[in-house]
Amino acid sequence: MSKVENFLTSEEEQEIVAAIGKAEKNTSGEIRVHIEKETSASAIERAVEVFQMLNMENTRERNGVIIYVAVKSKQFAIYGDKGINEKVSDDFWNCTKDVMAGHFQNGDFKQGLIDGILNAGEQLKKHFPYLDSDTDELSNEISRG
Repeated sequence: MSKVENFLTSEEEQEIVAAIGKAEKNTSGEIRVHIEKETSASAIERAVEVFQMLNMENTRERNGVIIYVAVKSKQFAIYGDKGINEKVSDDFWNCTKDVMAGHFQNGDFKQGLIDGILNAGEQLKKHFPYLDSDTDELSNEISRG
C-alpha cells in the first residue's frame, strides 16, 4: 500500500467528510480535502493547481477552499478562492494552519484535518454566512492525486 492509502482509514475518511458537511452548515463556502503522495512544487503551488484541476472556482461566490496534503513530502497548504481573498487579510488561514500543524506533528492526521476543516468553516462564516438558499456546490469527498 502507498503512503496515501495508509494515511487515513476509511472510518477516518468518513469522519472528515462529516466534518466538511458540518463546517459547510456554518457558511456558504465550500471546503475540499485533497491528499497525494508527494509534490515537487511548494505545497501552496500544488494546492492552486489541484484547486483549478477540481474546478473549485465554479462556486457562485468564488468561496471555495482546498486543504492540500502531500503525505510523503510532509507538506500541506490551505488555498482559498478569489472571493475569499478579496475580503480577508493575507494571514487569514494562519490560525487554521497552526491548529492543523499541532496535530500533524503528533501524528494525529485525522484530528488535524477535522479541526482544520471546522476552523475554516468558522472563519468563513464571518464573511460568507450560511443562507437557507445555499446548495452544496462541490463534492465533500476526499480527492486523491
